[in-house]
Amino acid sequence: MWEPRTTAATDAVAAVLGRSRTLLLAALDTPASTTQLATHSGLSAAGVSQHLTALRNAGLVTSHRSGRSVLYARTSVADQLLNP
Repeated sequence: MWEPRTTAATDAVAAVLGRSRTLLLAALDTPASTTQLATHSGLSAAGVSQHLTALRNAGLVTSHRSGRSVLYARTSVADQLLNP
């Protein structure tokens, strides 16, 4: 489930967005919380939160509340970037 993508498209996206943001986008095949993404990526929860804010502001992820958690999901634009 948390297998990193190793395609040329992912490498190209990483060259623009950076490795950490691309890793987070790739991990969002299913909606996930900041804590889940931090555990998976090895980044701090605060770092993940900052990256997700930038990705949300760029229109690449959306967020919605589910009980006590906020879940993040890729947008169709992000899907097209990762899967041209």
